[in-house]
Amino acid sequence: MAQYIHFTDEQKQRAAEVDLEEFLRRRGEKLLSSGRDKRLDSDHSVTIRGCEWFDHDSQQGGNAISFVRWFYHCSYPDAVKALLGDEQGAIYPSAAGREKPLQKPFELPEPNSNMRRVFAYLMKHRHIDRDVIAYFAKAKTLFEDSQYHNCVFVGTDEQGTPRHAHKRSANSFGKSFRQNVEGSDPRYSFHHIGTDGKLYVFEAPIDMLSFITMYPDDWKSHNYVACCGTSAIPVMSMLSRMPCTQEVFLCLDNDAAGQAASLRMAEQIAEQFGIASDRLTPQNKDWNDDLCALEDAQVPFLEMG
Repeated sequence: MAQYIHFTDEQKQRAAEVDLEEFLRRRGEKLLSSGRDKRLDSDHSVTIRGCEWFDHDSQQGGNAISFVRWFYHCSYPDAVKALLGDEQGAIYPSAAGREKPLQKPFELPEPNSNMRRVFAYLMKHRHIDRDVIAYFAKAKTLFEDSQYHNCVFVGTDEQGTPRHAHKRSANSFGKSFRQNVEGSDPRYSFHHIGTDGKLYVFEAPIDMLSFITMYPDDWKSHNYVACCGTSAIPVMSMLSRMPCTQEVFLCLDNDAAGQAASLRMAEQIAEQFGIASDRLTPQNKDWNDDLCALEDAQVPFLEMG
């Protein structure tokens, strides 16, 4: 029979308030910056701030104890033991002791006077069609920032006001940089609203542009959204904005994370909107990999059936 472990109220409170960022780092987990939050490298839909966490796909979250139970699949006593240090003797800091940064209002980066570097990067290295790039540039939802010359993909609300921006480095060598601008509203990530009932869902803006390049037939009449990750929040927002959704195509990456996120999204879409989703899977890891492979092989693009 398992031995019951009794914890005092003070111990439970201390465990619940452990700084999750420090706890995870000491356990070898990789975290990515995402505005004021940290994002799990192993699951981009999960964000961490202090002792709190939130899974944007399943719409669940809580304190440090519930996170350890969820992430490590353990019981309540084992989660509390781990956060209190267990037999390893580790002492984890409280999130209350971490200085809370002031929340900055959302603000777009300063645009550069031209988009030469962004056009060169997206066309030469990503093989995206020039007319597709020009369309979003004219709509002011794609531009080059003046300080670092990043690609900036902008998401707007129902009134056309920018509410979200995703920065992606335009360098063709070295480590790539990707980050949402602080204060971005996840409901309004980079997207295109058309006139029909088809919605195509992607992880990254470049994958969305790559797909449009490969399947350009009447693309402007369709609807597209890049989640800038695997959160279902932008998808739900798009479905709410579309007057007559008939088909949803989940075009996430061809890997374990993309497959898992597609299953979660499909369940949420069916539950909330009563729509069955289809999965479109790239041949390679993502749609830009497919586009680059086609360009290298000089194979003509196909039309969507």
